[in-house]
Amino acid sequence: MNLHEYQGKEILSSFGVRTQRGIVANTPEEAVEAAKKLTEETGTGWHVIKAQIHAGGRGKGGGVKLAKNLDEVNSISNDILGMMLITPQTPAEGKLVNQVLVAEDVYYPGDSEPNEFYMSVLLNRASGKNMIMYSTEGGMDIEAVAEETPHLIFTEEIDPATGLLPFQARKIAFNLGLSGAAFKDMTKFVTALYTAYVKSDSSLFEINPVLKTSDDKILAVDAKVTLDENALYRHKDYAEMRDLREENPIEVEAKAAGLNYVDLDGNVGCMVNGAGLAMGTMDLIKQAGGEPANFLDVGGTADAQRVETAFGIILKDPNVKAILVNIFGGIVRCDRVAQGVVDAYKNMGDKINVPIICRLQGTNAKEAKELIDNSGMEIISATEFQEAADKVQEVLQVKA
Repeated sequence: MNLHEYQGKEILSSFGVRTQRGIVANTPEEAVEAAKKLTEETGTGWHVIKAQIHAGGRGKGGGVKLAKNLDEVNSISNDILGMMLITPQTPAEGKLVNQVLVAEDVYYPGDSEPNEFYMSVLLNRASGKNMIMYSTEGGMDIEAVAEETPHLIFTEEIDPATGLLPFQARKIAFNLGLSGAAFKDMTKFVTALYTAYVKSDSSLFEINPVLKTSDDKILAVDAKVTLDENALYRHKDYAEMRDLREENPIEVEAKAAGLNYVDLDGNVGCMVNGAGLAMGTMDLIKQAGGEPANFLDVGGTADAQRVETAFGIILKDPNVKAILVNIFGGIVRCDRVAQGVVDAYKNMGDKINVPIICRLQGTNAKEAKELIDNSGMEIISATEFQEAADKVQEVLQVKA
């Protein structure tokens, strides 16, 4: 589950990580009031207005701007709120900005120059250990740093059994070229950041930039946080942070119906039971010359209501030219699934306007094929994998 910047900073602050302070606003008027309150609390004279969407690269897209007075806070917030913000991490049409974060200016003058660093905490699946990835070259061009100068990206692996050890935090601060008060503050920052990552059950913490201020304080200017949904039962307060406006509406509807659905860009919808079979089915579709339009796992049951719901969700994608139902009848009998498909087809009527290929294999597969073939419905039955692939290929050629 992805979080907004201001939500990620709330979690970081709760574990003692110093962050750039800010107040979220939904309207230009709220933004001005937030700026006034922030000035009272922090003494900041300038304010940074940040679009709150689930995507990085907001600055390059015009979603992060500096306001030097309250009039600019109002006008900039008015420009950003309601815009379709396009960044390298959004869909082509962009994402609608519903909120802005009014944040304090932390690039104030002082005894030394501010420095920006990059830091993230995530799981290294190859080693089975957590990892802190960091660089001296933080800021908007971190992707270019990783591509053009990878030697400037450092990693520190942490054994989950021991946790982050003090020498590792010091090593990170040393590699970032820090000394004195900034060195000590960075070791505290790294330790608190890793604690926040572990105790919040996150799958990613990305802070870009981590800032060394002109008076040698270390703080998180941004926060990209992804929580592990499997652990949300331990964090009811985090679960309430979910912003459904930022998620694919079809995926939200599927989840509410108890279906595992991921929207893709292809032309063949697929409905299966089991994640492994779903992956194999997507390979089958590509082999047949198509592209999978979705990943949809109906789980262990496939009655008429569940199949009808699944068909309805798949058909919301206008790019779908055919639907492949590929069910293995292990726990659930194939003839029951076949009856569910037939009943759903009857109930939906003219709403189904694309060919349906139905492959059922396993318990009572023969009876299932006979049931479909004798139903009078325009459902193409198949038994073998290759047969299903051939049927998909045939209907796509007709549709072309």
